[in-house]
Amino acid sequence: MIKRSFLLSAVIVPAVMAFAQQYGGMWIPTEVNEKEMKEMGMKISAKQIFDPSKPSIKDAVVQFNGGCTAEIISPQGLLLTNHHCGYGQIQKHSSVQNDYLTDGFWAKDMNGELPNPGVTVDFIADIKEVTNQVLAGTQNLEGKAADDLINKNMETVKAGFKLEPWQKVVIRPMYYGNKYYAYIIETYKDVRLVGAPPSSIGKFGSDTDNWVWPRHTGDFAMFRIYADKNNKPAEYSKDNVPYKPKYFLPVSIKDKQENDFTFVFGFPGRTTEYLPSIAVEKVMNEIDPAMISVREVALKTLDEKMRADQGTKIKYASKYASIANYWKKWIGEVEGLKKSDAVGKKEEYEKKLMSLNKDITPTITELKRLYTLQAPFALNRAYYTEVVRNAETLTLANNYASFVEALDAGKVDATTIENFKKRLTNIYADFDGELDAKVTAKVLALYANKTPAKFLPKDFDQYKNESQNLTKIEELSKNSVITGRGIFNGATTVSDINKVFQDPKALAQNLKNDPLMNLFLSLRQAYLDTTDEQYRTFQGHIDTAQKKYMAQQMETDKDRKFFPDANSTLRVTYGKVAGSNPRDAVYYGYQTHLAGVMEKYVPGDYEFDVPKKLIELYDTKNYGIYKDKTGDVPVNFTATNHTTGGNSGSPALDAHGNLIGLNFDRQWEGTMSDINFDPRFSRNIMVDTKYILFIIDKYADAKWLINEMKVVK
Repeated sequence: MIKRSFLLSAVIVPAVMAFAQQYGGMWIPTEVNEKEMKEMGMKISAKQIFDPSKPSIKDAVVQFNGGCTAEIISPQGLLLTNHHCGYGQIQKHSSVQNDYLTDGFWAKDMNGELPNPGVTVDFIADIKEVTNQVLAGTQNLEGKAADDLINKNMETVKAGFKLEPWQKVVIRPMYYGNKYYAYIIETYKDVRLVGAPPSSIGKFGSDTDNWVWPRHTGDFAMFRIYADKNNKPAEYSKDNVPYKPKYFLPVSIKDKQENDFTFVFGFPGRTTEYLPSIAVEKVMNEIDPAMISVREVALKTLDEKMRADQGTKIKYASKYASIANYWKKWIGEVEGLKKSDAVGKKEEYEKKLMSLNKDITPTITELKRLYTLQAPFALNRAYYTEVVRNAETLTLANNYASFVEALDAGKVDATTIENFKKRLTNIYADFDGELDAKVTAKVLALYANKTPAKFLPKDFDQYKNESQNLTKIEELSKNSVITGRGIFNGATTVSDINKVFQDPKALAQNLKNDPLMNLFLSLRQAYLDTTDEQYRTFQGHIDTAQKKYMAQQMETDKDRKFFPDANSTLRVTYGKVAGSNPRDAVYYGYQTHLAGVMEKYVPGDYEFDVPKKLIELYDTKNYGIYKDKTGDVPVNFTATNHTTGGNSGSPALDAHGNLIGLNFDRQWEGTMSDINFDPRFSRNIMVDTKYILFIIDKYADAKWLINEMKVVK
């Protein structure tokens, strides 16, 4: 929950925008504030954004592969999303000989588009509020009894929907379980790679510029949805045909002006805007710093090897980007929470609420008590989960441990084994045992030095020294199944894994005697004995209190229009094109240009190299119709849309519903907007459609893709 910010900044913005956006907003598309959006400049109706009975913009917006957003931009199912959202697929099609990460990839026609097994896109066909049905009979229940009835009610509600064979229904809670909504979902499973710029465009600035403005990144990639001959979802087949969408987005290359209305439509992942001040204080001072410290160690270790070896760079590219992404985000989040005085503002807001409603006082008191008692367990949980996640040796051990336990419990069948094999194959495909031994050695030392002994295995002091740890890990790895040595003899191919799983019982016995497995199990057991249940118990009580607090906020603050926290469901956020004034005497303009790419250019650099052809286009000013009024090609721009992870790849649309940009990031000074939206700093960052089409047309010579689109000039 966010207290209103009365002190805006020196940035000159219209009063209506400042008022409308003091809390941000990620609105369920069936419940958008149409009046406010039109006051801010929107020219279309809410029905044109979301209408289950006829084609609307929502029919062009999909969830991409379960995590990002993408949008359809042609009548033949052409899909636009971020380069970083398609990065894993580009990597899988790459090799040292055919390095699409470095060189880019552009299909010459539909026959050259590359299949991506397992990649899916989800359409939202309809959204229905089902609160009354889901909460029926729960008014006097608490805890497990309430949860059990809610789950039973949800199954009854789901069964009541009449679905097509290719549809499913998912029910999601909102406002901490005070409301529930049902989503009718259609999933398409044949998604092919069409085009991607080289990383020197799609990832320009890489980790240095990640979460930073000014930005000059062409963060886009193109896919295509395929369907069966009836235009319905189907598994990959050479007989499938391009999907014919109900609606696709026109692509605008009109110039942008500061204060132009814009809205973003997508699947934001997770926000926690309504937390009490004590929760924000714990995130800011304890949880985020712990997670940052573990990832920092892992990143430095990987970076040394990646810079020295091209094969490692390709193998670990996607992994490194994934680790670095939230590492940097959390750093910005901590600084932003402090700078915006998030804790102080929330404390003020709590005082206001308590003055209006005396029943809120005991709720706030209980939340403070619970968070304080949970704090040491939450901190150990943050360290433990990040250590296991970022040391792949421990991640592998965790997977193998799950297999052994399932086998011992009699829960392993042919399907289970295949799933384990697939999971392991994916990890081993990009695994370097010697490199990860260094990562594991260092994160174990960090964990041993930062964590009270009561949370650690007996005699874990022996792991406080990094160098000694490396010697131990390398020794333990010599005969370990975990690292792909031992049984695999250094090879981790699909055939090796198939061979090992031919005798599951023998594998399980080997694993029970495996030295690295035993190291992991000692860590896990200590965590389970000292932290897991304690943390979860407190969290259950916190969730109950937070649900009550959420309801009390909505009942008490009649001047505030509430929106539900993000939870990976379809949302609309809106704002205006705007620069920002993040620090004293510092002003950021709203638009960057190709000239800025060249200003950052460092020949041969890992992050700031520029392709020769792009330099030639710049030198000759061969911009075609893609330059703006300055005579340069616009690259990125910022606006005040309230976005988060999951909004990557989301369409940024103008007042008429035309595509004007592709959301890919947030300004670093405003990454705390997941917890505390501050209109002074919170800016989303988008690739300008002019730059996207310029790269496709002039750089990639892929005009056949431009010809598919409806370009608004």
